[in-house]
Amino acid sequence: MSKIWFKTYTLEEINHIFRKYMTGFLEIKATNITEDSLIAAMPISDRVRQPFGILHGGASVVLAESVGSVASNLIVDSNAYAGVGMEINANHLKSISAGIVYAHCSPLHIGKKSHVWDIKIKDDSDALVCVSRLTVAIVEKK
Repeated sequence: MSKIWFKTYTLEEINHIFRKYMTGFLEIKATNITEDSLIAAMPISDRVRQPFGILHGGASVVLAESVGSVASNLIVDSNAYAGVGMEINANHLKSISAGIVYAHCSPLHIGKKSHVWDIKIKDDSDALVCVSRLTVAIVEKK
């Protein structure tokens, strides 16, 4: 299964990463890892809604950046390198107020110093909610 990944990871290992900090607060969890993609889910609750009751665009960006950053860190040797978000954009295409959204993250470019990810966020019925592109810088740990 380890086509792009540094090693073979289990969902349990990946969800240990997601369990902390903002991703834990927003209940983001990995649901699938393939040879070249990572999928994470986020339930739509009051934690991620904006004042008008729909999914906050910022929460979609948090989901996109989180799944892409974790994916980059699963590609590199974490003892020597770290992937850090450098630039992100997002186009919010559809509003949603309930259910679960899924971020499908796949690489557009995997280089030695940067990774570029395509992230498509979809709802329970597989309708596209948001598209995002994330650039991650790969830096040496000191």
